[in-house]
Amino acid sequence: MLTIQEILETIKMVQEEKLDIRTITMGISLRDCSHPDPYAACQLIYDKILRLASNLVEVGEKISREYGLPIVNKRISVTPVSMIAEPSRVDSYLPFAQALDRAAKDVGVNYIGGFSALVHKGCTAGDDILLDSLAPALAETERVCGSVNVATTRAGINMDAVYKMGHVIKDLARLTARENGLGCAKLVVFANVPEDNPFMAGAFHGPGEPECVIHVGVSGPGVVKRAVEKVPGADLGTISEEIKKTAFKITRMGELVGRSAAEKLGVPFGIVDLSLAPTPAVGDSVAEILEAMGLERCGTHGSTAALALLNDAVKKGGAMASSSIGGLSGAFIPVSEDAGMIRAVADGSLGMDKLEAMTCVCSVGLDMIAVPGETPAETLSAIIADEAAIGVINQKTTGVRIIPVPGKKVGEMVEFGGLLGRTPVLPLNRYSSAGFIARRGRIPAPIQSLTN
Repeated sequence: MLTIQEILETIKMVQEEKLDIRTITMGISLRDCSHPDPYAACQLIYDKILRLASNLVEVGEKISREYGLPIVNKRISVTPVSMIAEPSRVDSYLPFAQALDRAAKDVGVNYIGGFSALVHKGCTAGDDILLDSLAPALAETERVCGSVNVATTRAGINMDAVYKMGHVIKDLARLTARENGLGCAKLVVFANVPEDNPFMAGAFHGPGEPECVIHVGVSGPGVVKRAVEKVPGADLGTISEEIKKTAFKITRMGELVGRSAAEKLGVPFGIVDLSLAPTPAVGDSVAEILEAMGLERCGTHGSTAALALLNDAVKKGGAMASSSIGGLSGAFIPVSEDAGMIRAVADGSLGMDKLEAMTCVCSVGLDMIAVPGETPAETLSAIIADEAAIGVINQKTTGVRIIPVPGKKVGEMVEFGGLLGRTPVLPLNRYSSAGFIARRGRIPAPIQSLTN
């Protein structure tokens, strides 16, 4: 039973501290939609999504009204398309992306994830076709998101796929040049990707997931920032405790919404992803949480330690609140989507090297970073390889969502709009990585993989 004090506290979180449910994501298995005829397969995909998700948006809005809690996004994730489309034996999976886009539009969700491939140990014929289809498919659709897993701790790093993804990102930026390369915001390259992530652009419905499931992604950087500000002068252990208590409350709210949605939709409840997902709005920033701990500006010395404390405390508090924690769960640091990160980059406090260091302890990796449009594909591949190495060695998920903005130079401001925000173009190391990336092959799994 909730006390009056807890109810009032929750109302304050929503009204003053920007607490929200960032997404309700329905995961749908498409494994029964494969067909030798690609048009038949696309129709099966469309029909199944419409059948299972037709009430998703309505249910989300109803729950939002019932609890007085904003539910920002309603989304869908599906089985990686490379697995579903392969029996069709076509040269391009663009029709499958178009079918997904049409289904997403007709059920009213803003994104659908799963134009994806898992290639950490090598590519099948279907995987190769999907990688070749990624740039045109994401450029020509509005709601479709894609992801590619190129590495795991158990398998090592598939450098052939890493090489390929640098060129895919470069092509996608060129195809969406009129929108500042915005198509790249719908593509993530992962190491150790989770199968139950509800957050875009990296969501897909993993092969180990059930037929249909509801996942919830919660947020609340503003709430956590306020918790830190309530203990001025406190030592870092005390700050950790305050963050844990706050994460507990946020996670309980997310689980309540997720279970309610699952019950109303008649499908199982999956997980709560308790990641702190910022927005460009003032007061909804992960960077500002770190600054509330005493850093003059995010990116200065101590930022990695502060982020490690935050990430750990969020996970511990959330784990106490639910037995269904999953997805990414921790703290996101997407540059263009976080007002404090944007300010830190503009002020010169935060650069590529420090961002990479911080990804060792955050939930994901290099996220929503704009770089010069002239950046070579091999440099993009090298950035992916670095992040994959961090994930593989540290047995954690890492990802890269990077945008080489056509025609833009270092320091120029790029506007993406909405939740995707704005950011200055970051400088990169001026020396080439092409010789290293051209070697390709596979970086073997580390000794940490031998755990049996």
